[in-house]
Amino acid sequence: MRRKPTRPDNEISQTYNSGLLTVCDVSNEASPGDFPAERLMKKVFLRYEERRLGLNRLYLARQSNVEIVRVVRTPYRPEVSPQDAAILPDGRAYRIDAVQLAVGVYPPSMDLSLAKMEARYEVV
Repeated sequence: MRRKPTRPDNEISQTYNSGLLTVCDVSNEASPGDFPAERLMKKVFLRYEERRLGLNRLYLARQSNVEIVRVVRTPYRPEVSPQDAAILPDGRAYRIDAVQLAVGVYPPSMDLSLAKMEARYEVV
């Protein structure tokens, strides 16, 4: 991150150079009375920047039996929620465990804590 000369002193310009991720809504496509058949419905495509997974975040997640494996920063989008899933360019799907707004960066950004998904879903 670097400070641009036209920005106020308290804002840092954020880049998103790590790639493009897909945020998907997890929905149940089964008929009433059938076994659940969850599918990932594509919601929005976002550029992202890989972030460092800090020890505090890692150990707090482990205390609540969640395995956080990655943290990514994306532009702020209000439709992204912790009930969604994220698919990264490597093809792996991750559950969004937490959405946190990043302070002091431009454009407005959010950090997504990504947890491992054990189940395999069909992407529509």
